[in-house]
Amino acid sequence: MKDLRNRGAFITGAANGIGLGIATELARSGVDIVLADIEAGALEAARTQVEALGVRAFAVTVDVSDRASVQRAADHAVAALGQVHIVVNNAGVSLGPIPIAEVDDTQWDWILGVNLRGVVNGIAAFLPHLRAHGEDAHIVNTASIGGLQVNPGLTNGSYCATKYAVVAVSEELALETRSSNIGVSVLCPALVTTTLRHSLERRPERFGGPSPTQRSPGDNARLLATGHAIEPDAVGRRVVAAIRNRDFFIFTHAHTREWLEARHARILEGYDQLDAFLAQG
Repeated sequence: MKDLRNRGAFITGAANGIGLGIATELARSGVDIVLADIEAGALEAARTQVEALGVRAFAVTVDVSDRASVQRAADHAVAALGQVHIVVNNAGVSLGPIPIAEVDDTQWDWILGVNLRGVVNGIAAFLPHLRAHGEDAHIVNTASIGGLQVNPGLTNGSYCATKYAVVAVSEELALETRSSNIGVSVLCPALVTTTLRHSLERRPERFGGPSPTQRSPGDNARLLATGHAIEPDAVGRRVVAAIRNRDFFIFTHAHTREWLEARHARILEGYDQLDAFLAQG
């Protein structure tokens, strides 16, 4: 999809962070946007910011873990834009550092509901529309570098499990749409200056309600000081380039290549062990 002008996009988790970064860069490319998020107040501020870039911008509240809510948001987007060409299933949450055995059923329901079912719900709501209008279209699903390997010491296996699943869903969707007008990408960022680590503060009551987290005014500044964190707008630029080129994997941090190479080496070592076992007869 080389020419993005006058296209329509729907983005979840768009009130801030990566979602807003993608919305901003798409707007700079002439794309009209429907921003969707569970945070109504922040969402309207984001809509105003995007509209100021000279495109049409609309806001709709959505709970991505609820398929009916996503379908209503999709219907709203189609009514507002006429046609949607780009769908970014970006909303995500994190439980923070917590050992796998300590994640209770309600916590699993929440993180799976948002991170995995939110993506699946977005696909189900928009895929028929994208197929029906037949014009060039693209779906971006936000996973994480944690969807391809687990970082030692972070104790965020529940988050990584959901992101591994998003990669699998995206790979299958790419196979299902490979001969069609629809491109598919999976976004796998590493450290970005977002509010993800404060997800618990916005958790809905049906999943246990809000829970305070340690917040400091200098959080993002300290992340940037590590040399590895990037701003959401940088992710947005990378995503828009990938949409234009119909790239599948969207990586944002070059240094993570060695992480994946190390993981793949461990996988191949497992095959070496199998070969040795089979050679014993």
